[in-house]
Amino acid sequence: MKAGRDISTTVLIVDDQTMVRESFRAVLAAQPDIEVVGEASTGAEAVEAAGRLRPDVVLMDVRMPVLDGLTATQRILTAATGNHAPRVLVLTTFDLDDYVYRALRAGASGFLLKDSPLADLVNAVRLVAAGNALFAPSVTRRLIAEFADRLPHRPDHHGLAQLTPREREVLRLVARGLSNAEIAAVLVIAEQTAKTHVSRVLTKLGLRDRAQAVVLAYEAGLVVPGE
Repeated sequence: MKAGRDISTTVLIVDDQTMVRESFRAVLAAQPDIEVVGEASTGAEAVEAAGRLRPDVVLMDVRMPVLDGLTATQRILTAATGNHAPRVLVLTTFDLDDYVYRALRAGASGFLLKDSPLADLVNAVRLVAAGNALFAPSVTRRLIAEFADRLPHRPDHHGLAQLTPREREVLRLVARGLSNAEIAAVLVIAEQTAKTHVSRVLTKLGLRDRAQAVVLAYEAGLVVPGE
């Protein structure tokens, strides 16, 4: 950590291309509230580095040698304990990618296209570090809807029975990409009340964040593509 900087978010960059890692490091390290604590070029290195460095956010490439980003994400999140589970932000070249969908199901907090502006990368890191999910762009919901619709059978999500009618409606609104403020406006309730509802939904369903809530809502048929 550099002297005089109030670092609030630590980041591990995982990509098999040196130029990509260097580019991401340069833009992130220039931010006063972000510190790049490490790099990895394979999924296996990512798992080891995440356990050793305990970063707040892991930027995870999808396709890598030795161990792909999906498997690395699963291992990192399975091994993490307590409040030290990192947020995983998946990086991909393709917006409709089965690996990305599976990474979201495994607990990743969202994904970002590699050709996005670097300013979007900085904002994405801050967003997921704050506990939010990067799924607001319609392309992300399209990704989830695309692959959820291909499932031969709907997964049996028993936890949905625990939700009250209001909580089920909140889950639908989360899946449509609404923020707490927007949910509050739709339901005509206070924003803090909306936030509480969202928190209870995640807790009852055993979900890490909104990204997993979106995946579950589509898989369970609570939200349908194009709705």
